[in-house]
Amino acid sequence: MKVSTKGRYALRMMLDLAEHRNDGFVALKDVARRQDISKKYLEQIVTVLNRSDFLQTNRGSQGGYRLAKPPNRYTLGSILRLTEGSIAPVPCLDHGPASCVRSDFCTAVGVWKGLEKVIANYLDGITLQDILDISVEKGNEYSI
Repeated sequence: MKVSTKGRYALRMMLDLAEHRNDGFVALKDVARRQDISKKYLEQIVTVLNRSDFLQTNRGSQGGYRLAKPPNRYTLGSILRLTEGSIAPVPCLDHGPASCVRSDFCTAVGVWKGLEKVIANYLDGITLQDILDISVEKGNEYSI
């Protein structure tokens, strides 16, 4: 599995909102400036996150975005599945082995399923709050 720019930037945005959750609604331009990400690119990511109720939105002069839930309720796996579409290491697992023409005699499918399980367990075991806590312990800002 290779995480795209979209997935990495979505994670950075969610971490930024988690870090500034006590500031109320955060303007996208502020996230863009702090994270050194194009505001236009973040607008595309916000659309995806908004559709899945990961964010709350407020329009107007005090408008912006904030997390819809506490940071400990968002796993890296949930964010990456939303932005990447899948965390499967091989395409045949995206649609189930039955959709692969080799599924009846593929000897490697078990290996790929095992790898997918390891990836999912790892990513689903880390929350935004975990990353923020580690960052505080190290005395620096998170880096993705």
